[in-house]
Amino acid sequence: MSERRAAPTVGQVVLGKRLQELREAAGLGRDEAARVLRVAQATVRRMEMAEVSLKIPYIQVLLETYGVAEEEQAAFVRLAEEANQPGWWQRFHDVLPDWFSLYVSLEGAARVIRSYEPHFFPGLLQTEAYARAVMEAGTIGHSDPTAVERHVALRMTRQRLLEQDDPPHLWVIMDETVLRRPVSIHCEVMRDQVDKLLGYIARDRITLQVAEFASGPHPGTYAPFTLFRFGEPELPDMVFTEYLTGALYLDSRDEVGAHLEVLDHMTARAASAQRTEELLREYRDKI
Repeated sequence: MSERRAAPTVGQVVLGKRLQELREAAGLGRDEAARVLRVAQATVRRMEMAEVSLKIPYIQVLLETYGVAEEEQAAFVRLAEEANQPGWWQRFHDVLPDWFSLYVSLEGAARVIRSYEPHFFPGLLQTEAYARAVMEAGTIGHSDPTAVERHVALRMTRQRLLEQDDPPHLWVIMDETVLRRPVSIHCEVMRDQVDKLLGYIARDRITLQVAEFASGPHPGTYAPFTLFRFGEPELPDMVFTEYLTGALYLDSRDEVGAHLEVLDHMTARAASAQRTEELLREYRDKI
């Protein structure tokens, strides 16, 4: 039986879905594919759902069974070998929860990242000092100094995503609470954090909006969530929402559609990008 991984890479998710499409196009059920491999039907399901690594010998047998041309088989195998390579975040396995590993993988593959942040400035835009203050406050469940520094290092490494030649479009709606709740008694922590955001505002492909108190309640007033949109046609939009001890990944059309509708509604009601810049500058002057 194939070995389980802590979390799949996006490449494994894409190839798993492609394997399912090829099987269905060949008119075969999972039980028939399992008989060809001489494994349990659950193993085929786990491969297609990216719950296990893609074993190359299994893939080769399945592709031949599905009638895939040799040239396409070779290309598929090369992609599978690449997809099975551990992501950079694997070196943070000591502090990275299994349920968050997939988030980092999705984050790195997305073309658009839209999120609602009711409590803190978005992780991809945090300064090192701000991130450390958040961690030390115990918001990750503990405040062990070594673990805190590892979490901060992970967060700073994630931010390299925005320095790529073709970064994703990051679109964040922050609740005004983010500005009103300091994370440190040291004023420079919040001041430097706002300065960093003001620097990002000037960039292409980064949009920041503040949901002001004055605009009243909005439909996103529940919990933080993130919507990922990808360039690969095999990957549907996906929503991530976090709770105290874990997270949910939603990809059904109805659930994603509901979150997208909420984001669109909040976007229309929140302060514009220009007004948000003004709010940040006003807030900075008062720190």
